Amino acid sequence: MGDRLSFPQILLLLLYAAAMAGGQILFKLAAVKSGATGSLGARLLGLAANPFFIAALLLYAALTVFWVWILTFTPLSRAYVFVALAFVLTPIAGVVFFGEPISPRLIIGIALVVVGLAFAGG
Repeated sequence: MGDRLSFPQILLLLLYAAAMAGGQILFKLAAVKSGATGSLGARLLGLAANPFFIAALLLYAALTVFWVWILTFTPLSRAYVFVALAFVLTPIAGVVFFGEPISPRLIIGIALVVVGLAFAGG
């Protein structure tokens, strides 16, 4: 576990961050398809039968195992920085897949996350 990450470690961490963003897209699809009406119980039952919600939960369960495996050969202090990429990818995916608005402030925030990642992860 040296200070510098290997290329395969970086690729695995990039895959992890992209999959985390993918999970958020699945959660958003579950929310859009849920209709979100009725009592709390009805909403929860609707989520339990929602394929997007189930897929997101399964993905996050798999990602938990994947993360623990990554940490067996990657220092947490170096690996966790890459989780910030999900904060970059998720808003971009929101714009691409759902037509969500993106403001100049959000663009600046995303750029700052990228610069922070370059400093902390480099």
